[in-house]
Amino acid sequence: MLDNHHKNIATFIHLSTFSRFIIPFGNFIGPIVLWITNKDKSEFVNEHGKQAINFQISILLYAIIVGTLTIPFFIFKIFNGIDFHGFHNFHINIDKPSPFLYIGGALGFLAVIGFIFEIVFIVLASLKARDGKLYHYPLKINFLK
Repeated sequence: MLDNHHKNIATFIHLSTFSRFIIPFGNFIGPIVLWITNKDKSEFVNEHGKQAINFQISILLYAIIVGTLTIPFFIFKIFNGIDFHGFHNFHINIDKPSPFLYIGGALGFLAVIGFIFEIVFIVLASLKARDGKLYHYPLKINFLK
């Protein structure tokens, strides 16, 4: 039997991911604590908890991949523009943008768009949980089954 209490817990599981703006790794701690303490009380809560945690782990994995790809492009641009002829004639040349900077900027822009979509998906999942429906996050990898 699905009651308002179970809907509220499922909603708060999704909304607790926003605690990362206050507590480091709150986007993992909040949903995991709520899910573990309530997963045996309702299959609805159990499914929403797994969905939220899987989505957060997937987002972390995607962020690591994009960050790993982005950082070298900026580093190559900086080191490419450094002329070092001793300490008396040291300067950094950043007069013209390189393709590395464009690729790194595009990946950074992709990360910002991904962050906006993450917030939208969390709000949508919270609204679905409030209405008593299951929400499947897009691009989520199922770590917990």
